[in-house]
Amino acid sequence: MSGIYECVPNISEGRDPIVVAECVNAVSSIKGITLMNYSSDVDHNRSVITFLGSAEAIEEAAVALSKKTTELIDLRLHKGEHPRVGALDVLPVVPLRNATAEDAIALSERIAERIWQENQVPCYLYEDSARYPHRKNLADVRRGEFEGLAEKTKDPEWIPDFGEGYHLSAGVTVVGARFFLIAYNFDLATSDISIAKAIAKKIRQSNGGLPCVKALGVILESENVAQVTVNLTDYTVTPLWKLTEEVRALAIEYGTEVTSAELIGLVPMGALTDAAGHYLGIRDFDHKKRVIEEYLL
Repeated sequence: MSGIYECVPNISEGRDPIVVAECVNAVSSIKGITLMNYSSDVDHNRSVITFLGSAEAIEEAAVALSKKTTELIDLRLHKGEHPRVGALDVLPVVPLRNATAEDAIALSERIAERIWQENQVPCYLYEDSARYPHRKNLADVRRGEFEGLAEKTKDPEWIPDFGEGYHLSAGVTVVGARFFLIAYNFDLATSDISIAKAIAKKIRQSNGGLPCVKALGVILESENVAQVTVNLTDYTVTPLWKLTEEVRALAIEYGTEVTSAELIGLVPMGALTDAAGHYLGIRDFDHKKRVIEEYLL
């Protein structure tokens, strides 16, 4: 039985709906692909596309998306709040059904090789696919961003896994197999970016905060609102509810509050049912045994 994978590419365009639509169509037009969701953010100047398919369909859609982003997005003209190194910035592959982590790694390697060979965009492998420890963390691969690639790609430690140098307008693409990642942002009742940055620093794992949490403090200029933008890389280690409680408590500590939360892309059902069990105070709650839909999947 053919395995099913989720793919969640992030492209460096969130302001031009025509460009975003063409990129989404490049994915959805591939036979065997189910487009699940896509969303854009004008402040981050970034869009996230989520789709499902077999390994073969995911591979074709990924390469087609790379071709389209290379044609339409010029990072020399790009500005936004979110760090980026590529027009097709990051392309994670998640094994869902009848597929293993090893299968996803092999798929990510095929995708990266084809992106280089067919579109001349060099690729780095990250997360489970990383061939070197210093490339596992996406933030490390992105450090210096597009503007720093000319020097970074000359460093023997940072020669791309596929290709060489970087594409002059499309940069590089970071490809890899990984576990579910929840992209979850907290809007604050303040426009003081220093507060968002302080909260992000306290919660992220690299500064001794919550395990499996990556965070940045940014300003949403379109709304004049400070935001804590978070990537939760393993909700089974740090539950979504625990992350939320920590950010809420820190916001109060800094004299503000969380006004709303923003979910980017999709979320595993377990993360939400675990939160429901926590807030409802259900003893010994196990969503895999106590939620009807789990038996129907």
